[in-house]
Amino acid sequence: MDCDRGEIVMSGAPPVNDAISNEILDELLSLATQWANQAGALIREGLMRERTLSLKSSDTDLVTEMDAAAEQMIVAAIDEHRPADGILGEEGTSREGTSGIRWVIDPIDGTTNYVYRHPMFCVSIGVEIDGVGVAGAICAPMLGETYTARLGGGAFRDGQPIRVTSETLLSKALVGTGFAYTSEYRAYQGRRVASLAPQLRDLRRGGSAALDLCFVADGRLDAYYEDGLNPWDECAGLVIATEAGAIFSRVELHRPTIVVGNPAIQPLLKAALLGC
Repeated sequence: MDCDRGEIVMSGAPPVNDAISNEILDELLSLATQWANQAGALIREGLMRERTLSLKSSDTDLVTEMDAAAEQMIVAAIDEHRPADGILGEEGTSREGTSGIRWVIDPIDGTTNYVYRHPMFCVSIGVEIDGVGVAGAICAPMLGETYTARLGGGAFRDGQPIRVTSETLLSKALVGTGFAYTSEYRAYQGRRVASLAPQLRDLRRGGSAALDLCFVADGRLDAYYEDGLNPWDECAGLVIATEAGAIFSRVELHRPTIVVGNPAIQPLLKAALLGC
């Protein structure tokens, strides 16, 4: 089966300004965690009442009024506590700050799951300093779990340290992925899956990129790849995954594709994707 090929473009975080202390990083992570948990409680409560649905990029790309409400809650908290910071939110909030710090927000990652009351959805709040991800908090309210990490501090689930798997064989690897909202592009992704799947232990499609990255961090997946993610899909999750020992890179397939995994499996998965 022929697949589009592309050069590997390695992604590594450039050094953060030395003036950024661990105390500042801890403060940013504490706020992100607090706000992610508060927004998680809000959207969980929203499951108990009737919701208004709208469409975004396609007939299958859903958004609810709870997406907007959760983003508004987080933005209001940032405005109160850190008004000089920038913000980028999936539901349209975008502003330049003056502090060099930017909050990258996905108020509900996995909205289709949310609509169906499938538990794989979350609130994702990432923090960048001068464009580098330095902290992340992801609350999965129906799982009862909150993942957190900040640069140089390790990764945690509910305060307990987490680490990537030690699997070394691609044939034994459990790999996560995601699909696009347009049927035409899903057909292309399906052909790639058909070529890749026989090389793996198995594939999983959870429906939340942020949680897939957390699951790599927590050893629930050996690796994960997906096409065409946005900054709010990956900012917090990449900090959590890399602080748990994962490595990542971006490959140019039909669209830019992120490949994340433990240090042994990630290069093998990357090569398989480029060769399928």
